Amino acid sequence: QVQLVESGGGLVQAGGSLRLSCAASGSIENINTMGWYRQAPGKQRELVASIPGAGSTIYADSVKGRFTISRNISKNTMYLQMNSLKPEDTAVYYCRGGRRVVGPYYWGQGTQVTVSS
Repeated sequence: QVQLVESGGGLVQAGGSLRLSCAASGSIENINTMGWYRQAPGKQRELVASIPGAGSTIYADSVKGRFTISRNISKNTMYLQMNSLKPEDTAVYYCRGGRRVVGPYYWGQGTQVTVSS
C-alpha cells in the first residue's frame, strides 16, 4: 500500500503563487510515475501535470508556462509550483502515484486551491 498526503493549498488572489506538496509513504517502490490532477465543482477530474518517468514531464495546455512539477526522490515528495494563478485554477488538487501502465494507482485526499479575482 501507498499513502499520499497533499498539503499547501489555500486561498490566494489572482496572479499569486502557491506550492503544493505530496508526500509518499508505504510501499513507495511501487511508484514510478506521479502526477497532479484537479477537479473543479461540476467538472470532471483532469490532469494538471505529471512525471511519467525518465525525467520527462507533461503539462495540461491550460497551465503550461505557469505551473512546474518536480519530484524530490530522497524526500519521497512531489511538488507543484503554481504561479500566475487564475480564478479558473480554483479546484481540489489531487496527487496520484503508482506503477506506470500496469498500476495500481493511489490517490491522496486532495487539497483545496481557491483563487479569488
